[in-house]
Parts: sequence; structure tokens; C-alpha cells
Amino acid sequence: MSNWTNNVLEQVRTAGYAVVESVLDDSFLQTTRDRMYRVQEAIWRDVGEERLNRAGELGVLRLMLKYDPHFFKFLEIPEVLSVIDPSVSSTAIMHLQNGFILPSLSESPTIFQNTFHQDFPRVLNGYLASINIMFAIDEFSTTTGATLVVPGTQQTTTPPPIENAIPVECPAGSMVVFDSTLWHAAGANTSGHDRLAINHQFTRSYIKQQIDYVRALGDAVVLDQPPRTQQLLGWYTRVVTSLDEYYVSEPERLYRKGQG
Repeated sequence: MSNWTNNVLEQVRTAGYAVVESVLDDSFLQTTRDRMYRVQEAIWRDVGEERLNRAGELGVLRLMLKYDPHFFKFLEIPEVLSVIDPSVSSTAIMHLQNGFILPSLSESPTIFQNTFHQDFPRVLNGYLASINIMFAIDEFSTTTGATLVVPGTQQTTTPPPIENAIPVECPAGSMVVFDSTLWHAAGANTSGHDRLAINHQFTRSYIKQQIDYVRALGDAVVLDQPPRTQQLLGWYTRVVTSLDEYYVSEPERLYRKGQG
């Protein structure tokens, strides 16, 4: 494990989070912004604004991979893989990939996103079962609605005093890594323009995903990805459905042995 990764994971262990700047370049960021708005339009079309509003979400984009292959590239970023392997193991799977187009509002509604919460509300005696990697597609600042965190509250079950929260400020292209049990919330965007971000959550291989990405995307799409991406999507953590599938040779199995 590199010194860079050691430092990041040590900060996550002690403070609950770490910021790594300059991971995505300007060209990649601009492409991502354009694609996120296209995906948002497609989701509005497929799901309908009424159902989206009823869900109590603000600018959340789920299952972006279904609408644009650009978002598979986030699963191939070396810095992402460098964090996943030593934290939640090389057999980890992606629990979710959610885009955020946070609008600028004079008064934000009270919803789950902007109330303090844990993305993995299961404290397991210090065992790291889940880790988040969020990308700042736009600058994170106090005015754009930077994510608020309460440092040191990872692996705790009691909601902390919100006055201890601080904004995670960083330039566009940065990667924010945090223990999924860290108490955090979306900040208020008062900048006058949208603030874009993409959050990933990776878990140990035996924890169910928020969306069954293999079924949602289809076998052909998943098999068209690099083997490591297939692993992250859950291709090797499927449950067998017949004795024929159970009694196949090891290379053909639908699952791979985990590493704890």
C-alpha cells in the first residue's frame, strides 16, 4: 500500500474523512457535467417528476450507468481502487453511485439529504464495512453547499451536536473519502448556480446493494466492462438459482471468495 493511500486511510480512521485534490482534470469534469444534465432529463422522462418529488429527494440521479457509459469510468480511476482494496477489500462491491445536482435555493426544504445521517447506519465494533468516495464535480464551498461533516463521529451511534459540523471545502476534481458511518449532511447551496457531485459507496461483498446493478444493466452491458468493474458491479456476488449453477467449476461460479 502506498504512502498516499496510508495517509488517506489514516485520516479516515481518525477524523472520519480525507480530501484528495486534483484527481479529475478539467476536460473530464466538463464532460461529466454535460452527461449529468442529460441523465437528469432522461430520469425525469422515465420516472416522472411527480414520483421523484414524492421521494423527497433534491437533484439525486440514481442508476446513471444505465443512461450513459461515461459513468463506468469512475470505477476505473486508480485513486478509487487504491482506496477500496486496503479498506473494504479487493472483492468489495459498489453499493451505490448517485449523482447530485444540488440547486441554488434561498431556503432549502428539510429532507434526508440535508439532515445529519450516516450512509451506513450500522456500527460494528469499529469494523469498516463500508466506505464512501465522493467526487466534487464543482467546487465545494460554504456557498455552493459543501458537504457538512462532524469530524471524529464515525463508528458512533448517537447523533452529534450539529454545531460541531464543518464544511468539506475543496476545488472541483477533488475526491472526498469518508467512513460511511460518519455523520454528515448536504450543505445549503446559495451560490446562484447548481453544485454537482457524484457519491460512491463501496461495501464488503456480502452486503446487499441499493440497486442490483447486474440485473438493472443486463448481462451484456456488465460483461462489456473490464473484469475489475464487473466485480464492483456485483457480477461475482450473485446468488445461484439452481443446482446446475451451484455445481459448476470454480472459474464459472457466480461468486468469488471474500476476504473478510
